[in-house]
Amino acid sequence: MDARDTDLKKELDATLQTRRELGEEYESALVDSFLEKVDQRIDGAVERRVRRQFAEQQMVAARGSRAPRPTDSWGDRFGFGIVSLILAIPLSAIGGSFANFSGVLATWVGIVGVNCVQAARTNPELFAGRRRRSAGRDDDWKD
Repeated sequence: MDARDTDLKKELDATLQTRRELGEEYESALVDSFLEKVDQRIDGAVERRVRRQFAEQQMVAARGSRAPRPTDSWGDRFGFGIVSLILAIPLSAIGGSFANFSGVLATWVGIVGVNCVQAARTNPELFAGRRRRSAGRDDDWKD
């Protein structure tokens, strides 16, 4: 039980005890007072949730358009690669039967292309980092 829940329970117990001591004529005022405290607690909780969601939206906007997705796990990427290799076997046979070596070559270019696009989609920094590193090497060669 949360400390705030404990405080609310104490308030309810105090309200009930006060009602027993004062009698039924003060019941409506006591209930209204207790409900006012409950309303304040609900308003505070809603305000905290709204602030948290707003902060999360600002973080996503600050990071750019790509929010982290739970499907970007290593297992999903590995599974995609395995499935593409499994599908490569019948696709190579089909490509080879229709266009011999050029059909097999076209099939494998497509498979590599699909895997590169998937890698770039799930990890955009993968190819951007190589560009920066290669640019640094070009500067090293200049006199």
